[in-house]
Amino acid sequence: MSFSSEVKEELSHLSCQEEHCLKAELAAIICLCSDITRFARGEYSLDLRTENAAVARRFYTLIKTAFDIQPGVSSGKHNYLKKSRSFCISLNRSSDVLTVLRAVGLINNLGQIDEYNSRIYHPLLQRTCCRRAFLRGAFLASGSVTDPEKNYHFEITCADDETAQQICGLLQYFGLEAKCVLRKKYYVVYLKEGTMISDALNIIGAHVSMMKFENVRIVKDVRNSVNRRVNCETANISKTVSAARKQIEDIEYIKKTIGLDKLPDNLRDVAGARLEEPEASLKELGQMLSPPVGKSGVNHRLRKLSQMAQQLKDHGRI
Repeated sequence: MSFSSEVKEELSHLSCQEEHCLKAELAAIICLCSDITRFARGEYSLDLRTENAAVARRFYTLIKTAFDIQPGVSSGKHNYLKKSRSFCISLNRSSDVLTVLRAVGLINNLGQIDEYNSRIYHPLLQRTCCRRAFLRGAFLASGSVTDPEKNYHFEITCADDETAQQICGLLQYFGLEAKCVLRKKYYVVYLKEGTMISDALNIIGAHVSMMKFENVRIVKDVRNSVNRRVNCETANISKTVSAARKQIEDIEYIKKTIGLDKLPDNLRDVAGARLEEPEASLKELGQMLSPPVGKSGVNHRLRKLSQMAQQLKDHGRI
């Protein structure tokens, strides 16, 4: 089971809340993944088709709990993916459909469908708890979240820009930096930052999934931190080894051309220490000298030796 499916499975088992929250959640599901059909004689039908059993179960439960209406249930194999089962939750009595649509603010008193009447300003979404419920319904209907082991990505897909902006606004209301992008013919509201995705899961009520997400995220952050530190230390070691190799080459060149005995005592001492301990750090080299010298002093003397070697190469003398 994918991580998205686990989240939706958890959400489908949440206890039903206050009636106003049930209606807000239903409004999102109906807006994003239900088909409303109006027949020539002025009657309506409402169908929700999904391949996710958790979504079908949740929609059925919400309708039955909020309105005491028994929806029809059917299932079958997908036309193209024979192994995939699809579910259909339907309301075929026009009076039941009108009752639901009016309650969730998707049809006006004239019997006209107003798909965007459930904006944030609609009375149905004035309470914070109802905004959470609406986002939960939106995620159940057309949302997904990537397995945190692979990547951080949370999104809700919408058929139109108005609904996408509504959802984006609701996420921003909770302090999440949601963004909206047009992908092919769909509008996608998404979050990319791990902390915000964790907050989004908490907002919609997927607390168990949020804890799993956080556990994975913490382990990944620690692992990445350790890797960065190891890489940094490896780079420093490599840099130190390369510098020491160059210093030895310069000292050997001076030794071969004019001899180390021609050097001042301070340079001769540090040159000898470097030849004796090719892998020693500057601090360790300084402690080998008598009297001991600090890192900056050792580094200054080694640079002086490097300059002398370059002068010998260029001019044959110091």
